[in-house]
Amino acid sequence: MNSIKKRVVLHFPGFEPLDATAHRARYERSAEQSAAVWDFSVAVDTLRNFGRAPYFDVNTKGTDSETQSRIHILDHNDLVAQLNGRPFSVRLGQGYFAAARVAFSGGLTGYFRHAWRFGLFFIFPFLLMLVGLLLSLSIAVSPIVFGLPSWSHIGSIALAVAFFIHVFLPQAERLHTLHLFSDWEMAVAMAGLNGIGAEQWIEACAISARQALDEPADEYVISSHSMGSSVAAHVIGLLLEREPELFQGKRVVFTTLGSAILQCALLRPAAVLRSRVGLIARCREIFWLDVHCLTDAIHFYKTKVAAACGHADIAQPTIIFIRFKKMLTSQHYAKIKRDFLRVHRQYVLGPDIRAPFDFTLLTAGPLSASSFATFTSTHMLDLTFGAGNDEENARVSSVGR
Repeated sequence: MNSIKKRVVLHFPGFEPLDATAHRARYERSAEQSAAVWDFSVAVDTLRNFGRAPYFDVNTKGTDSETQSRIHILDHNDLVAQLNGRPFSVRLGQGYFAAARVAFSGGLTGYFRHAWRFGLFFIFPFLLMLVGLLLSLSIAVSPIVFGLPSWSHIGSIALAVAFFIHVFLPQAERLHTLHLFSDWEMAVAMAGLNGIGAEQWIEACAISARQALDEPADEYVISSHSMGSSVAAHVIGLLLEREPELFQGKRVVFTTLGSAILQCALLRPAAVLRSRVGLIARCREIFWLDVHCLTDAIHFYKTKVAAACGHADIAQPTIIFIRFKKMLTSQHYAKIKRDFLRVHRQYVLGPDIRAPFDFTLLTAGPLSASSFATFTSTHMLDLTFGAGNDEENARVSSVGR
């Protein structure tokens, strides 16, 4: 297989309070981790401005290969900061309003129909906050329940406020509850292309993405994680609306990692998003690789996203199934497995051991990103960095099972 010498990557991160500088720093840490596991060298350059798609260059070098990748980060940290920077009462009210819009727009039933665990993920932050509010209210009205004099309400209300602020909220924030409230506001905005400047944001990203695609390369990888997959579908779909032949003559891989496209696309107002999903799936030059993991509850496991968006008559994205448990040491996995948000981030983080999926190799290695659709860890070892000795091949093969 011919190795990739030059690659351009457009990466759309998930809904995290991280700007491009922070994403670059995390990528460098993960790349160094991957390099140590796979025994290759990696150099990550500084971040450079490029409109809404700042980039950094990555050079990887193995025994028989060298690859240069330019990685553009199209983060939406400005939108995250805008949503998270408001007063608590506003975030609370707008979050519940977003939840109601999701439910009445068909999202709730759609989530449970396609991925019941995602349905629970939707309910979780709103139910948890409701429990906290009800507990606080019960403290406040306890004098009535116990027949205490009216003046005792002063103390019970003060106690209720103290409980909510100093006991409940710190525990809730350990689970990123209010951040998830904002996530659902973002989902509603991306579905209907209204509110928080979503349409203008996508337009700005599309301009920078189009310029990035002018860079000559052997392969163009459009990678996206979680909520970023909806942003990516909007941006790339918008470009295809304007230039149907945009990718003619190019090798393009559209990679969705723990994709939450259906978080937005299952809402009735998301007609434009569903249409753009169809454009991407129909584009002959695009190979769509959809990466799923059973232990990640925050995506639509085994769901055919194009079909769910109303395009069952066309070729569906190629789904591959990975296991984080096989990418990490048993001690490391045991540490993170009960933190559903941390597990969800593992798609874009470095491995502890060799496995058939590796985000650094997907975006900066010598193998085409489409090759990950069929690779085992033994194939990756043989094709990427040499066959190695029999003992090593046996160890890697056992890791990949």
